[in-house]
Amino acid sequence: MTHAPQLRIPATYMRGGTSKGVFFKLDDLPRAARVPGAARDALLMRVIGSPDPYGKHTDGMGGATSSTSKCVILSKSEVPDHDVDYLYGQVSIDTAFVDWSGNCGNLSSAVGPFAIANGLIDPSRMPENGHCTVRIWQANIGKTIIAHVPITNGQVQETGDFELDGVTFPAAEIPLEFVDPSDDGDAGAMFPTGNLVDTLHVPGVGEFQVTMITAGIPTIFLRAADLDFDGTELQPAINDNRALLDKLELIRAAGAVHMGLIASMDEASKRQHTPKVAWVAPPRDYVASSGKTVRASDIDVLARAMSMGKLHHAMMGTASVAIATAAAVPGTLVNEAAGGGKRDVVRFGHPSGTLRVGADVAQVGGAWIVTKAVMSRSARVLMEGTVRVPADPSYDS
Repeated sequence: MTHAPQLRIPATYMRGGTSKGVFFKLDDLPRAARVPGAARDALLMRVIGSPDPYGKHTDGMGGATSSTSKCVILSKSEVPDHDVDYLYGQVSIDTAFVDWSGNCGNLSSAVGPFAIANGLIDPSRMPENGHCTVRIWQANIGKTIIAHVPITNGQVQETGDFELDGVTFPAAEIPLEFVDPSDDGDAGAMFPTGNLVDTLHVPGVGEFQVTMITAGIPTIFLRAADLDFDGTELQPAINDNRALLDKLELIRAAGAVHMGLIASMDEASKRQHTPKVAWVAPPRDYVASSGKTVRASDIDVLARAMSMGKLHHAMMGTASVAIATAAAVPGTLVNEAAGGGKRDVVRFGHPSGTLRVGADVAQVGGAWIVTKAVMSRSARVLMEGTVRVPADPSYDS
């Protein structure tokens, strides 16, 4: 029996923030995968190595974690006043599923550098030295992200001394602006229930006070104490406890129904990327996963968040937007944990260290809105060339 040779698809493997993913130009994909649908999903799953019942991604580019099972598709923007359209796929590890319901804030930092290096930005807008402003249309959620990419001698500058907790080595700083980041996807208003705090009934688990917000990404915030946590948890304490993971998933599913994202809890398995579940607590000293001590005096609030069923090793960029926005609104659980009052910037402690994020919020007609969230990330090309996948009629056409 003869077998067709593998396909060669131009691709770049990039780190963005505390995540990694495989980046493609839309026009480089096989024709059947240039449009949404089963062919595209099948291709990206094969690239990553999913579904993998072993949970290792040995036969693909994925890293068997939510932070490293990601694909990005970029093209010149069709939206006025934007440079590039950015589409993000979160690939499930052990099931045949690609979730397109939200953004990846970490990989957002790699979009500008990739777009510049791959000819998606008008050369006339490129400075010889300084920063190139890349106007990104986040196609999953229909929002604008503005990346300020450092340029040296006409090329993207990747090396530098900017340190990001959760990333081992320093790199060049890339400031990101998330413009009007509320009302993600189909969740409705920034506070979809109209309340800053709701009582969430979780069948078989109990009732919890929660803040549900759709800034950056739909997120359900709980008090750490209500989960019998203290807010300093690291991955082993959560991810090695199957019963606890199941409990948190039930809370996520119930919250998704309450937010109007799904009609019933049974649908949560098909919407794994959103919403997120997070918990917050007042500051206290703890030792981060790197062994570094984080002092209570250096942070405003402790925050931990789940991603694709596991505790994230640091913090998702989109959840960081949600944390900063909720912290800025008096009366939310995040604001309460941070000490109350109105704030424009929050510095929170996560499993890998700390992060500083700003959010501009206001009340308009009695409703809260967020006009912009700002944070800094870094990005770096890890490898570029072609990714190979076995030919398959489902996408090879």
